[in-house]
Amino acid sequence: SADRGQTWRQVAEIQGAFWSSLFTHRGALYLLGTDRHHGNLVIRRSTDGGSTWTSPTNAATGLLRADGEYHCAPMPVVEYQGRLWRGFEWRNPPVAWGIHYRAGVLSAPVEADLLAASSWLWGEHLPSDRAWNGGDMGAWLEGNVVPAPDGRLVEILRVQTKSPEEKAALVHLSADGRQAAFDPATGFFPFPGGAKKFSIRKDPRTGAYWSLASIVHERHRADNPGGIRNCLALVHSENLTNWTVRCLLLYHPDVAKHGFQYVDWLFEGEDLIAACRTAYDDEAGGAHNAHDANYLTFHRWKNFRSLTMADSVPLPARGEARGETAQVIVT
Repeated sequence: SADRGQTWRQVAEIQGAFWSSLFTHRGALYLLGTDRHHGNLVIRRSTDGGSTWTSPTNAATGLLRADGEYHCAPMPVVEYQGRLWRGFEWRNPPVAWGIHYRAGVLSAPVEADLLAASSWLWGEHLPSDRAWNGGDMGAWLEGNVVPAPDGRLVEILRVQTKSPEEKAALVHLSADGRQAAFDPATGFFPFPGGAKKFSIRKDPRTGAYWSLASIVHERHRADNPGGIRNCLALVHSENLTNWTVRCLLLYHPDVAKHGFQYVDWLFEGEDLIAACRTAYDDEAGGAHNAHDANYLTFHRWKNFRSLTMADSVPLPARGEARGETAQVIVT
């Protein structure tokens, strides 16, 4: 897009890119993720704005880990204290979804060749335990590296639960990224939308923390909150562990076939810009379900720091239609 997200055109097609993050570094554009569902770790580089890309064929050209079984989401790549940091999970043993995910962090020096596998350090991989969180621990996944208020790095993970009480998990990282520590007695904290993917970023202006989360509105409160994705909210924290909902940004009263989820977003001055995996109505009957979205939508929320609950979208009754103002990128 050359007009701040109003219109879009396709410039490239990439085969073998899954659960990937776009980020810029030292004047180049990178795409970091896996090559398939529970696949290898790969990174690609573009020096022409995304029109052409390198191919991760070996350990010198972007094939970072070739042993498979990696999982992630489009999580932030964070530059901090001379290194780039990104959360991943490793599935070991390689069976089932979620329960065998081991939380880990990949990092590299900022001056390194990011296409070289030797530039990247794998930290310790932590398994989870089904007995944690009072026995309500389905999985932890989609880890988000972020600097804590005390200056240390932490990884915050989505927690899959059956209870309506959504939570996140906080893992402490060593300064060199080699070690990780989690205390199940103190490491869980309430997080609105914590049973779905979320990205947390530190505000470069205020030092506070923000996220766009698929929260469960009180009128839809139920067990298995990971499947309830019909309300996207702006959430805020001063300390990473105490979160408040500042504004309801997107909403539809139907839970089954409507969802605003897996949002990747950035600060842009006084605005937030975001790409959202959206399940919504279309001429073919809408999405298959809330999870299996039929749109990718682009959004801009202006002057986000000043938004309050009074600025929230209206909450129509169940089944009542409302117009949607999202800009459709891809159907």
